[in-house]
Amino acid sequence: MTIKIGILSVAHPHALSYAQALTNHSDASLIGIADADAARGIATADRFGTVYYPSTAALLNTGLDGVIVTSENARHRELVETAARAGVKAILCEKPLATTAEDARAMIAVCAAQGVRLATAFPCRYSPAFRRLREQVQSGAVGEVLAIRGTNRGSLPSAEWFTTPSLSGGGAVIDHTVHVADLNRLLLGREATEVFAETGNGFHGKDWEDTGFLTIGYEGGVFATVDTSWSRPKTYPTWGDVTLQVVGTGGVLDVDLFAQNIVHYDDTAGRIAWSNWGSGTDAGLVADFLRLAAGEEADDLATGEDGLRALQVALAAYRSAELGQPVAVMIND
Repeated sequence: MTIKIGILSVAHPHALSYAQALTNHSDASLIGIADADAARGIATADRFGTVYYPSTAALLNTGLDGVIVTSENARHRELVETAARAGVKAILCEKPLATTAEDARAMIAVCAAQGVRLATAFPCRYSPAFRRLREQVQSGAVGEVLAIRGTNRGSLPSAEWFTTPSLSGGGAVIDHTVHVADLNRLLLGREATEVFAETGNGFHGKDWEDTGFLTIGYEGGVFATVDTSWSRPKTYPTWGDVTLQVVGTGGVLDVDLFAQNIVHYDDTAGRIAWSNWGSGTDAGLVADFLRLAAGEEADDLATGEDGLRALQVALAAYRSAELGQPVAVMIND
Protein backbone atom coordinates (compact mmCIF):
# COMPACT_ATOMS: atom_id res chain seq x y z
CA MET A 1 0.00 0.00 0.00
CA THR A 2 1.34 3.39 -1.02
CA ILE A 3 0.40 6.24 1.31
CA LYS A 4 0.06 9.51 -0.59
CA ILE A 5 1.34 12.56 1.29
CA GLY A 6 1.59 16.24 0.39
CA ILE A 7 3.48 19.04 2.10
CA LEU A 8 1.71 22.36 2.58
CA SER A 9 4.39 25.07 2.61
CA VAL A 10 8.10 24.56 3.17
CA ALA A 11 8.59 27.79 5.13
CA HIS A 12 9.81 25.83 8.16
CA PRO A 13 13.23 24.18 7.70
CA HIS A 14 11.92 20.96 9.25
CA ALA A 15 10.03 20.44 5.99
CA LEU A 16 13.26 19.32 4.36
CA SER A 17 13.84 16.61 6.93
CA TYR A 18 10.26 15.39 6.70
CA ALA A 19 10.46 15.33 2.90
CA GLN A 20 13.63 13.26 3.10
CA ALA A 21 12.00 10.84 5.52
CA LEU A 22 9.03 10.45 3.17
CA THR A 23 11.37 9.87 0.22
CA ASN A 24 13.24 7.19 2.16
CA HIS A 25 10.12 5.35 3.33
CA SER A 26 9.10 2.41 1.15
CA ASP A 27 5.36 2.85 1.80
CA ALA A 28 5.19 6.59 1.19
CA SER A 29 4.83 8.70 -1.90
CA LEU A 30 5.50 12.43 -1.69
CA ILE A 31 2.88 13.55 -4.20
CA GLY A 32 3.76 17.20 -4.18
CA ILE A 33 4.55 20.45 -2.43
CA ALA A 34 2.36 23.55 -2.35
CA ASP A 35 3.91 26.85 -1.33
CA ALA A 36 2.92 30.47 -1.77
CA ASP A 37 6.60 31.24 -2.45
CA ALA A 38 6.98 29.72 -5.91
CA ALA A 39 10.78 29.86 -6.02
CA ARG A 40 11.07 28.13 -2.65
CA GLY A 41 8.42 25.57 -3.51
CA ILE A 42 9.86 24.71 -6.92
CA ALA A 43 13.39 24.38 -5.55
CA THR A 44 12.23 22.01 -2.80
CA ALA A 45 10.08 19.95 -5.16
CA ASP A 46 12.99 19.58 -7.57
CA ARG A 47 15.29 18.57 -4.72
CA PHE A 48 13.02 15.68 -3.72
CA GLY A 49 11.86 14.67 -7.18
CA THR A 50 8.23 15.64 -6.75
CA VAL A 51 5.75 18.17 -8.18
CA TYR A 52 5.28 21.81 -7.20
CA TYR A 53 1.67 22.97 -6.94
CA PRO A 54 0.99 26.72 -7.05
CA SER A 55 -1.99 26.45 -4.68
CA THR A 56 -3.05 24.43 -1.66
CA ALA A 57 -6.31 23.49 -3.41
CA ALA A 58 -4.48 22.08 -6.43
CA LEU A 59 -2.41 19.74 -4.28
CA LEU A 60 -5.35 18.70 -2.11
CA ASN A 61 -7.30 17.78 -5.26
CA THR A 62 -4.83 14.96 -6.02
CA GLY A 63 -6.48 12.59 -3.53
CA LEU A 64 -4.00 12.63 -0.69
CA ASP A 65 -4.11 10.37 2.34
CA GLY A 66 -2.40 12.94 4.54
CA VAL A 67 -0.58 16.26 4.60
CA ILE A 68 2.29 17.75 6.57
CA VAL A 69 1.91 21.44 7.40
CA THR A 70 5.25 23.24 7.73
CA SER A 71 4.24 26.84 7.11
CA GLU A 72 4.81 29.92 9.19
CA ASN A 73 3.20 29.34 12.61
CA ALA A 74 0.40 31.85 12.09
CA ARG A 75 -0.74 30.02 8.93
CA HIS A 76 -1.15 26.62 10.61
CA ARG A 77 -4.84 27.11 11.34
CA GLU A 78 -5.73 28.14 7.79
CA LEU A 79 -3.89 25.22 6.19
CA VAL A 80 -5.01 22.59 8.70
CA GLU A 81 -8.66 23.57 8.41
CA THR A 82 -8.47 23.67 4.60
CA ALA A 83 -6.88 20.22 4.47
CA ALA A 84 -9.35 18.78 6.97
CA ARG A 85 -12.30 19.98 4.92
CA ALA A 86 -10.71 18.56 1.74
CA GLY A 87 -11.04 15.02 3.07
CA VAL A 88 -7.52 13.92 3.97
CA LYS A 89 -7.31 11.20 6.62
CA ALA A 90 -4.54 12.68 8.76
CA ILE A 91 -2.61 15.92 9.24
CA LEU A 92 0.80 16.40 10.84
CA CYS A 93 1.25 20.04 11.90
CA GLU A 94 4.61 21.53 12.78
CA LYS A 95 5.05 22.88 16.30
CA PRO A 96 3.91 25.11 17.87
CA LEU A 97 0.45 23.93 16.89
CA ALA A 98 -0.71 27.55 16.59
CA THR A 99 0.13 31.01 17.88
CA THR A 100 -2.99 31.29 20.07
CA ALA A 101 -5.00 28.82 22.11
CA GLU A 102 -8.11 29.93 20.22
CA ASP A 103 -6.58 28.89 16.90
CA ALA A 104 -5.33 25.59 18.30
CA ARG A 105 -8.75 24.71 19.67
CA ALA A 106 -10.41 25.63 16.39
CA MET A 107 -8.01 23.34 14.49
CA ILE A 108 -8.73 20.46 16.86
CA ALA A 109 -12.48 21.03 16.57
CA VAL A 110 -12.54 21.17 12.77
CA CYS A 111 -10.46 18.01 12.46
CA ALA A 112 -12.73 16.21 14.93
CA ALA A 113 -15.83 17.31 13.05
CA GLN A 114 -14.38 16.10 9.74
CA GLY A 115 -13.13 12.80 11.15
CA VAL A 116 -9.51 13.78 10.46
CA ARG A 117 -6.71 12.70 12.78
CA LEU A 118 -4.58 15.70 13.80
CA ALA A 119 -1.01 15.23 15.06
CA THR A 120 1.58 17.70 16.34
CA ALA A 121 5.20 17.39 15.21
CA PHE A 122 7.19 16.65 18.37
CA PRO A 123 10.10 14.55 17.05
CA CYS A 124 11.96 14.58 20.38
CA ARG A 125 9.48 11.93 21.55
CA TYR A 126 11.26 9.55 19.18
CA SER A 127 14.73 9.98 20.64
CA PRO A 128 16.02 6.62 21.95
CA ALA A 129 17.68 8.51 24.80
CA PHE A 130 14.39 10.11 25.85
CA ARG A 131 12.53 6.82 25.56
CA ARG A 132 15.08 5.16 27.82
CA LEU A 133 14.79 8.06 30.28
CA ARG A 134 11.01 7.71 30.32
CA GLU A 135 11.27 3.97 30.96
CA GLN A 136 13.63 4.60 33.87
CA VAL A 137 11.41 7.27 35.41
CA GLN A 138 8.26 5.17 35.06
CA SER A 139 10.01 2.13 36.56
CA GLY A 140 10.84 4.14 39.69
CA ALA A 141 14.59 4.15 39.09
CA VAL A 142 14.94 7.66 40.54
CA GLY A 143 12.18 7.32 43.11
CA GLU A 144 9.63 10.10 43.32
CA VAL A 145 10.39 12.84 40.79
CA LEU A 146 10.99 16.20 42.47
CA ALA A 147 12.16 18.41 39.61
CA ILE A 148 13.24 18.49 35.98
CA ARG A 149 15.83 20.79 34.45
CA GLY A 150 15.51 21.18 30.68
CA THR A 151 17.23 23.13 27.95
CA ASN A 152 16.49 23.88 24.33
CA ARG A 153 19.18 26.32 23.29
CA GLY A 154 19.67 26.96 19.61
CA SER A 155 21.07 29.37 17.09
CA LEU A 156 19.04 32.16 15.50
CA PRO A 157 16.79 30.63 12.80
CA SER A 158 17.75 31.54 9.26
CA ALA A 159 14.19 32.07 8.01
CA GLU A 160 13.20 35.69 8.65
CA TRP A 161 9.61 34.88 9.59
CA PHE A 162 10.80 33.37 12.90
CA THR A 163 11.55 36.91 14.07
CA THR A 164 8.32 38.42 12.74
CA PRO A 165 5.88 37.97 15.65
CA SER A 166 2.80 38.32 13.44
CA LEU A 167 3.94 35.15 11.64
CA SER A 168 5.76 33.29 14.41
CA GLY A 169 3.80 34.27 17.51
CA GLY A 170 6.93 35.44 19.31
CA GLY A 171 10.60 34.59 19.48
CA ALA A 172 12.67 31.93 21.19
CA VAL A 173 10.07 31.23 23.87
CA ILE A 174 7.31 30.00 21.56
CA ASP A 175 9.84 28.31 19.29
CA HIS A 176 11.71 26.28 21.90
CA THR A 177 9.51 25.97 25.00
CA VAL A 178 7.00 23.59 23.44
CA HIS A 179 9.44 20.71 22.86
CA VAL A 180 10.55 20.51 26.49
CA ALA A 181 7.05 21.20 27.82
CA ASP A 182 5.80 18.19 25.86
CA LEU A 183 8.62 15.94 27.12
CA ASN A 184 8.01 17.01 30.73
CA ARG A 185 4.32 16.21 30.41
CA LEU A 186 5.14 12.74 29.09
CA LEU A 187 7.63 12.08 31.87
CA LEU A 188 5.40 13.28 34.68
CA GLY A 189 1.95 12.34 33.43
CA ARG A 190 0.78 15.63 34.93
CA GLU A 191 -0.47 18.96 33.64
CA ALA A 192 1.41 22.22 34.10
CA THR A 193 -0.43 24.57 36.45
CA GLU A 194 1.75 27.68 36.75
CA VAL A 195 4.62 29.41 34.97
CA PHE A 196 7.07 32.10 36.01
CA ALA A 197 9.20 33.39 33.16
CA GLU A 198 11.74 36.04 32.34
CA THR A 199 12.72 36.94 28.80
CA GLY A 200 15.42 39.09 27.24
CA ASN A 201 17.01 40.15 23.96
CA GLY A 202 20.63 40.46 25.04
CA PHE A 203 22.13 38.18 22.40
CA HIS A 204 20.79 39.88 19.29
CA GLY A 205 19.41 43.16 20.66
CA LYS A 206 16.22 43.18 18.59
CA ASP A 207 12.60 43.79 19.57
CA TRP A 208 11.87 40.05 19.95
CA GLU A 209 13.07 37.82 22.75
CA ASP A 210 16.08 35.63 22.05
CA THR A 211 16.24 34.32 25.62
CA GLY A 212 13.73 32.87 28.03
CA PHE A 213 13.97 31.09 31.36
CA LEU A 214 10.86 29.37 32.70
CA THR A 215 9.97 27.78 36.01
CA ILE A 216 6.93 25.55 35.53
CA GLY A 217 4.80 24.18 38.36
CA TYR A 218 2.98 20.87 37.90
CA GLU A 219 0.17 19.09 39.67
CA GLY A 220 1.41 17.55 42.92
CA GLY A 221 4.14 20.10 43.58
CA VAL A 222 6.76 18.98 41.04
CA PHE A 223 8.51 21.81 39.21
CA ALA A 224 10.68 22.15 36.12
CA THR A 225 12.96 24.79 34.67
CA VAL A 226 13.53 25.40 30.98
CA ASP A 227 16.30 27.43 29.34
CA THR A 228 14.73 28.29 25.99
CA SER A 229 16.91 30.50 23.85
CA TRP A 230 18.52 31.41 20.56
CA SER A 231 21.84 31.82 22.31
CA ARG A 232 24.20 29.77 20.16
CA PRO A 233 26.54 31.83 17.95
CA LYS A 234 27.02 31.27 14.21
CA THR A 235 30.31 29.47 14.89
CA TYR A 236 28.78 26.95 17.31
CA PRO A 237 29.40 23.37 16.09
CA THR A 238 25.69 22.51 15.82
CA TRP A 239 22.29 24.18 15.82
CA GLY A 240 21.75 23.69 19.58
CA ASP A 241 20.56 21.12 22.09
CA VAL A 242 17.75 19.43 23.97
CA THR A 243 18.76 18.18 27.41
CA LEU A 244 16.90 16.95 30.48
CA GLN A 245 17.95 16.29 34.06
CA VAL A 246 15.44 14.47 36.25
CA VAL A 247 15.96 14.81 39.99
CA GLY A 248 14.24 12.29 42.22
CA THR A 249 14.29 11.05 45.79
CA GLY A 250 16.36 8.06 44.68
CA GLY A 251 18.77 9.55 42.16
CA VAL A 252 19.43 11.84 39.23
CA LEU A 253 19.27 11.03 35.50
CA ASP A 254 20.82 13.22 32.78
CA VAL A 255 19.99 12.95 29.09
CA ASP A 256 21.35 14.79 26.04
CA LEU A 257 19.09 13.94 23.10
CA PHE A 258 21.69 14.85 20.47
CA ALA A 259 24.95 13.66 22.03
CA GLN A 260 25.63 11.06 19.33
CA ASN A 261 27.92 12.98 16.99
CA ILE A 262 31.37 13.17 15.50
CA VAL A 263 33.54 16.29 15.27
CA HIS A 264 34.01 17.44 11.69
CA TYR A 265 36.86 19.85 10.93
CA ASP A 266 35.56 21.41 7.71
CA ASP A 267 38.21 23.46 5.90
CA THR A 268 35.82 24.18 3.01
CA ALA A 269 33.24 25.81 5.27
CA GLY A 270 35.89 27.21 7.58
CA ARG A 271 34.35 25.84 10.75
CA ILE A 272 34.16 22.90 13.13
CA ALA A 273 30.84 21.05 13.17
CA TRP A 274 29.21 18.23 15.08
CA SER A 275 27.74 15.70 12.64
CA ASN A 276 25.03 13.54 14.17
CA TRP A 277 25.30 9.81 13.65
CA GLY A 278 22.49 8.72 15.96
CA SER A 279 18.94 7.65 15.34
CA GLY A 280 16.91 10.16 13.32
CA THR A 281 13.98 11.40 15.36
CA ASP A 282 12.24 12.94 12.33
CA ALA A 283 12.22 9.57 10.56
CA GLY A 284 10.43 7.99 13.52
CA LEU A 285 7.93 10.82 13.63
CA VAL A 286 7.14 10.54 9.93
CA ALA A 287 6.87 6.73 10.10
CA ASP A 288 4.27 7.04 12.86
CA PHE A 289 2.39 9.69 10.90
CA LEU A 290 2.24 7.36 7.91
CA ARG A 291 0.59 4.77 10.13
CA LEU A 292 -1.98 7.37 11.14
CA ALA A 293 -2.63 8.28 7.50
CA ALA A 294 -3.09 4.59 6.73
CA GLY A 295 -5.80 4.34 9.38
CA GLU A 296 -3.65 2.53 11.93
CA GLU A 297 -2.85 3.46 15.52
CA ALA A 298 0.26 5.49 16.40
CA ASP A 299 0.24 5.82 20.17
CA ASP A 300 3.58 7.67 20.44
CA LEU A 301 2.49 10.42 18.07
CA ALA A 302 1.53 13.70 19.74
CA THR A 303 -2.11 14.65 19.18
CA GLY A 304 -3.55 18.07 18.55
CA GLU A 305 -4.52 18.19 22.23
CA ASP A 306 -0.89 17.47 23.18
CA GLY A 307 0.17 20.36 20.96
CA LEU A 308 -2.34 22.65 22.67
CA ARG A 309 -1.07 21.74 26.14
CA ALA A 310 2.54 22.56 25.20
CA LEU A 311 1.46 25.81 23.54
CA GLN A 312 -0.38 26.89 26.68
CA VAL A 313 2.87 26.70 28.67
CA ALA A 314 4.57 29.02 26.18
CA LEU A 315 1.64 31.44 26.19
CA ALA A 316 1.67 31.49 29.99
CA ALA A 317 5.38 32.30 29.86
CA TYR A 318 4.68 35.39 27.78
CA ARG A 319 1.98 36.54 30.20
CA SER A 320 4.29 35.97 33.14
CA ALA A 321 7.17 37.90 31.57
CA GLU A 322 4.85 40.81 30.83
CA LEU A 323 3.39 40.90 34.34
CA GLY A 324 6.61 40.05 36.20
CA GLN A 325 4.90 37.39 38.31
CA PRO A 326 3.79 33.74 38.15
CA VAL A 327 0.62 33.10 36.16
CA ALA A 328 -1.71 30.12 35.92
CA VAL A 329 -1.60 27.94 32.82
CA MET A 330 -5.00 28.58 31.33
CA ILE A 331 -6.11 25.10 30.29
CA ASN A 332 -9.60 26.32 29.42
CA ASP A 333 -8.79 29.78 28.01
